[in-house]
Amino acid sequence: MQRRSFFKALFATTVAATLVPSAFAKQQASNALKKIKPKRLKAGDVIGLIAPASNVWENEEIAFATDILKSFGFKVKQSKNLFQRYGYLAGQDQQRADDVNTMFADEEVDGIFCIRGGYGTPRILPLLNYELIKENPKVLIGYSDITALLNAITARTGLITFHGPIARQNFTDYALVSFKKILFNPVAPTELATPPLFQAKEGTAEKDNRLTVLHPGKASGELIGGNLSLMVKLVGSPYEPDYRGKILFLEDVEEAPYRIDGMLTHLWLAGRLEQLAGIVFGKCSDCEATEAPSLSVEQVLRDRFSSLNIPVLSGVMIGHIDDLSTIPVGALATLDTSTKRLVLEEKAVL
Repeated sequence: MQRRSFFKALFATTVAATLVPSAFAKQQASNALKKIKPKRLKAGDVIGLIAPASNVWENEEIAFATDILKSFGFKVKQSKNLFQRYGYLAGQDQQRADDVNTMFADEEVDGIFCIRGGYGTPRILPLLNYELIKENPKVLIGYSDITALLNAITARTGLITFHGPIARQNFTDYALVSFKKILFNPVAPTELATPPLFQAKEGTAEKDNRLTVLHPGKASGELIGGNLSLMVKLVGSPYEPDYRGKILFLEDVEEAPYRIDGMLTHLWLAGRLEQLAGIVFGKCSDCEATEAPSLSVEQVLRDRFSSLNIPVLSGVMIGHIDDLSTIPVGALATLDTSTKRLVLEEKAVL
């Protein structure tokens, strides 16, 4: 009797486990958040400067970042804990979370810039006040480790966030144009992350910014993504974005091809890649193999993406690069591999 009861319980558990993801997906769909767009930026705005991950090595770098923001005509408000350091983190978790919450709550602040990435934003996600953030929408921008912060906030509040330059960098002409057409003078539709025009002459061809179609097609969907390693860290957590029908953009830095393979395989095994409408892969900077034999990054991408039967384009201007595009997380875009273009279909700010 006990054996029979055990197998009955096991069967019931197995059925429940099969049904739960479906029920969870339906619940997610029914609880879809209303999209929230922050106000556009303009000269004279007050910008909050925060360090939600790692900090810079020297205080003079904070002064440099402040000067970069002032060059746009912004007034700069430094967060309370901006000068804190705790090993590889910019202060304790609660301090960094407090700075994020405080900047969103501060009615004087119009937008929020991160001074750098590094490591640490996943640690503060449970400490953020998402209801407060939802009620006080404003531009939040950064990249690299900031990926977790951007996607979590968009997933939990509906607020469009921005994968783009950090405060501690000089803007190239390319980065400046992309930044301003998204956040200052929004234009839609507009191309995203298209490589700068190459001036060809006899005996030359574009080498550094080539676009590669890994699978043909055309699809539209809201944008999610950023740094690959951070997207993997969010899998299975309450802060993970919904992948269904989305266009995923990815990039990474200083990762060997086998590690890129491992992270993409994790997303595949977790069932995330099949849910997507399309994929855009940017730059994988300093991702060469250090040991032989090895697959190349291109071979890894083909292995993981070619069987998905969705459009996949690689080589766009997203990544740890100087000519960095500003990409609105949560905004609607269309990927068309026939033209090798990712097009933003709506203005991401009001």
